[in-house]
Amino acid sequence: MDPISSTSLPSPVSSPVVVEPPAKAIHDDLPPLSTSILEAQSEKEDALRLIADSIAQQRQTSASYLIFHPFLLPPLVAALAGAYQYAWGYRRDIGTSLLMICGVIMTYLLGIRYFTGGYIQAAEELRWSWLSPTSSPNPPPSEQDLILGVRFGEQLIGALVLRLEPSPSSAHTSGSSNRRRSRTSLLRGGRGVIRAWTVKLKYRGQGVARDLLHEAVRLTRERCGRDAEVGFAAEHANSQMILPELFNTPFRRSERRAAKSLEKVLADWEGARRRRKP
Repeated sequence: MDPISSTSLPSPVSSPVVVEPPAKAIHDDLPPLSTSILEAQSEKEDALRLIADSIAQQRQTSASYLIFHPFLLPPLVAALAGAYQYAWGYRRDIGTSLLMICGVIMTYLLGIRYFTGGYIQAAEELRWSWLSPTSSPNPPPSEQDLILGVRFGEQLIGALVLRLEPSPSSAHTSGSSNRRRSRTSLLRGGRGVIRAWTVKLKYRGQGVARDLLHEAVRLTRERCGRDAEVGFAAEHANSQMILPELFNTPFRRSERRAAKSLEKVLADWEGARRRRKP
């Protein structure tokens, strides 16, 4: 899995990312927001649940889009017309007509629900092994990706999974040499790969996701160098598409918005660096 730089993201995340309309603003008298690396096992479990929820929510997004999809509406209209013709044209029974029309609509909706059910299965398959490059069932903390979290008081409302990859030159050095070098030195010249990025539904659209991106960029450039690249993973948590590409427009749109958000954050960092120069 190679990262996609923010300047070369495809124009297809939520990272993938599901984006919802803004909810009520957070009032000043409520508990403050705090962003940090999650260390406790219970906090990491909460973050993984939040990411799994975002995958499951893709089912609703996909179903809502399919209901009025221009390729699916003509067959629905034809089926409704056929039901009406059969029930009213031959029997002249308004009750039978209504029942058949309702049956067609229910079959249509149940079909959409069935074909989008794969997102629920994908959410249930998210495991601890996903946090490790080696796909170990129970990776030790030292081999796990970093999980950044945003708390609203004691409640975890946002999560971002960041993988720090060493530079190619470090990756090709010998094993004995790697053992003598610290992990920090191995990461110098490396890059940051964002593998998941999500916020609870009721807190979306309020800048929480942007705070997570800022923290991901800060950590990457602190540990990998001030010029380190940061981008979304090609196979991020929300990248699995259950339906054919024709029906994935909402998710590709979300990926483009995520790419633009990251570009703005990186531009802010570059602007701040230029202002600090004498």
